[in-house]
Amino acid sequence: MASAADAMTGAIRPFGLGYWPLPEDEPRAALDREPIRLVSDDGALLTGIIWTPAHGRASRTWTLLAHPRGDFSVHYAAPLLAAAGFPVIAFNTRYLNNDADCLHELAARDVVTAHGEAIRRGAESVVLLGNSGGGSLMALAHVEHRIGDAWVGLAAHPGEGVFMGQVIDPAVTDENDPLSVDPDLDMYAPENGWRPWPEPCFYDPDWVTRYRAAQLERIARIDQRARAAIEAAAEARGEARSIDRQADPAAWGRARRRSVNTPYLTIYRTLADPAYLDLSIDPDDRPLGSLFAFPDPLDANYGRGGLARTMTPRGWLSTWSALSSRARLADTIPEVRVPTLLVHPTADTEIRRHQAAEIASSSGASDLTFHELTGAPHYFEGHRPEAMELVTEWIRARFG
Repeated sequence: MASAADAMTGAIRPFGLGYWPLPEDEPRAALDREPIRLVSDDGALLTGIIWTPAHGRASRTWTLLAHPRGDFSVHYAAPLLAAAGFPVIAFNTRYLNNDADCLHELAARDVVTAHGEAIRRGAESVVLLGNSGGGSLMALAHVEHRIGDAWVGLAAHPGEGVFMGQVIDPAVTDENDPLSVDPDLDMYAPENGWRPWPEPCFYDPDWVTRYRAAQLERIARIDQRARAAIEAAAEARGEARSIDRQADPAAWGRARRRSVNTPYLTIYRTLADPAYLDLSIDPDDRPLGSLFAFPDPLDANYGRGGLARTMTPRGWLSTWSALSSRARLADTIPEVRVPTLLVHPTADTEIRRHQAAEIASSSGASDLTFHELTGAPHYFEGHRPEAMELVTEWIRARFG
């Protein structure tokens, strides 16, 4: 029976807890946990936990584990890696739980800070491990800063912007009206193949093709709004510099206010991938639905939650734009030439099998391992010890 809290919140699933250790993930080994606070070269505060085996000799190969926003200090991989002898710096970037102004370029600098800490503590080799959106972050950090001796992706999607390109609702006709809809592009309309949950839906392939194109068109419109806001602020900064603040303080003040103003973008309806409800689209082992909704994606698409709901213009362009974000594995993974392991869970509701295969085929690594874990969901619940045994054996074979 649904609780009163479920009724009030629309039963939005607390998906962020999916990567926390579960009782069945207990490694049954004594571990040490050291809370850390690190400061980046530009003064940002990072927090996290260093996980190490409590007894026995720890490996000189360390692992870095992070996500652009999620609290990966308690990620399920950390205790399992440490139990296998590999110290882990599981840390949070400066954008912990703060999507609004998340700049991937600065989050990558935070990875550099953690890498430096591992080296300072005696690491001889450093593995960059990314789960979900952490995969594209770690690849960006490696390519931009040439850090890390190996890259591991667990359910790594092609990039948060690319992911947005497959889940944003193209039926929105007015960005200021969350209920505005173009009926021809509405995946939640019976005329287009939708049926109420939990019935499976069927969307015509030609319609899906138009839908995908319209998703990118909506992102392009949001990009245009974001760039216009950034350009207006830059123009005002130039105007402020041209004004003598002593001679005309009022004019300088008006220009200065415009130069620092940041109009936030409110982006409604970002959970509308037809593949959530039509399993004939990119078939694999996934169930109906989404990681980000429980149980019905319609509720989350129209409800209070949602990815990228409130963003600064620069945060949108850096992180969530399928057209502008630089954190795209299609661009970075060809430049990742260190040993590479990609583990894809075939029951992932968010990442398609063909996407994982494309990441692997685009890799620039001569030492590449691509493994599919049959039946595993996005956060590998029920399969975590098996997944991490794959990872630890792969690391041990290369670094000892």
